Amino acid sequence: MKFQSTISLLSLALSSVVTAAPGVSVESDCAFPIGLSKHKNARTVGRLFEIDGKVQYFAGTNAWWLAHLSSNKDVDISVTEMVATGYKVARVWGFGDVTELPPTTNTDPNKVYFQLLADGKGTINYGEDGIQRLDYVVHSAEKHGLKLILPFFNNWGDYGGVAAYNRAFGGNATTWYTDAVSQKVYRNYIKTIVTRYRKSNAIFAWELGNEPRCKECPAGTITKWATEVSAYIKSLDNSHMVTLGDEGWLTPNSGVGDGSYAYSGVEGVDWVANLKIKTLDYATFHLYPESWSYEYTWGTQWIEEHDLLAKKSGKPAILEEYGTPFPSNHTETERPWQIAVEKSGLAADQIWQFGSNTLSVPGATLGDVNTIYYDDEEYKLLGKQHAKIMASKKAANFNEDTVEMLVKESFDGGAIILEGLKGIKQGRSVVMISGDFKKDLANTASLNEKKLHVQLLFLKERKVYIYDPN
Repeated sequence: MKFQSTISLLSLALSSVVTAAPGVSVESDCAFPIGLSKHKNARTVGRLFEIDGKVQYFAGTNAWWLAHLSSNKDVDISVTEMVATGYKVARVWGFGDVTELPPTTNTDPNKVYFQLLADGKGTINYGEDGIQRLDYVVHSAEKHGLKLILPFFNNWGDYGGVAAYNRAFGGNATTWYTDAVSQKVYRNYIKTIVTRYRKSNAIFAWELGNEPRCKECPAGTITKWATEVSAYIKSLDNSHMVTLGDEGWLTPNSGVGDGSYAYSGVEGVDWVANLKIKTLDYATFHLYPESWSYEYTWGTQWIEEHDLLAKKSGKPAILEEYGTPFPSNHTETERPWQIAVEKSGLAADQIWQFGSNTLSVPGATLGDVNTIYYDDEEYKLLGKQHAKIMASKKAANFNEDTVEMLVKESFDGGAIILEGLKGIKQGRSVVMISGDFKKDLANTASLNEKKLHVQLLFLKERKVYIYDPN
């Protein structure tokens, strides 16, 4: 979402005439305890996710501003309200770039920044008005059981992003993805954040960025960049998931749509091609019909198309952002989309965005026309009730068995024959096995003591997920 804040624009205008706050560039450890939870990190299981040991569908939200709050109490209130809603995951800006130090007179959310882009480099702000705020968000999320998605840059100019990189190092929105200086600084920032929080199970996923686009770029630029950056993140932390954070743009080769704007590939993103990137664990897509010149009713089609394409790939997909510009009156337009998600095979959705009126910072300062506030009447349906419905969707009961096995390179009626599966109980089905292919299969299996025939099953590792229908 492109969030326009008049306050942040004003801050930039004043930055040259108001005394600036000095940043703290000396690296320091996390200011608050993290990594204490005994739960394993979230992971994919077929087209769903396992969170704290449970494979489930879920509802989540966005709260871009959470790490830009100066008050620990405000962070805790926000996190506990999200958890009380039933939200499992919140997407929070993991970036905050400036090209000049913000004025000392700034207030939340514009007094906090994470990185100064200047003099050919990025300088991390480890101070109390910098990364320490993100430290506390991770700490609070871990303490209260909320998972976080942290994007590393913004395609839009809000709180830095590509525009800030280009002001500091030259270039434009098209060249950013291949500019040597920008990409070096970007990767250094990724390394700072990933190595700082990789021990915390509060991290649901690392996200390459918010809504990356590359209009008029050579074909495949985004896919190549996403392949390389996601592999780099995995080299730093192979125990957390990685995702792209894109809007789900399709191309004429996608097999769906009418070739209009969202299906034209004009923004330089090929969602289907990106589904094939092995180091991206799941896919994202967004939904803003008004901004894209579509009718609101088209949103259901967009959801169903991405569900279909994700099913073909075997990867989970999340409707990561959706919203409509009707303050306190979002139900008519957004509830049909939620129903479409509830009926689909999509693992989750994350509404844009969560708001609270119980903080020391006025809710309107953090919100926009899409925001649904915790005390709004419509929040009961679009927030709490929807989260309850998603959580109640029946997900398979998965058990993990690790067994010695052998794949015979012969097919019997389209099945791969697995040998050595003695010990798997009769009546169970192999749901998903794979490092490279993540298929959500719950097939009826023909099982005897030594052989199991599973339709279209691709085996790349010695770990088997078993679906117990009982």
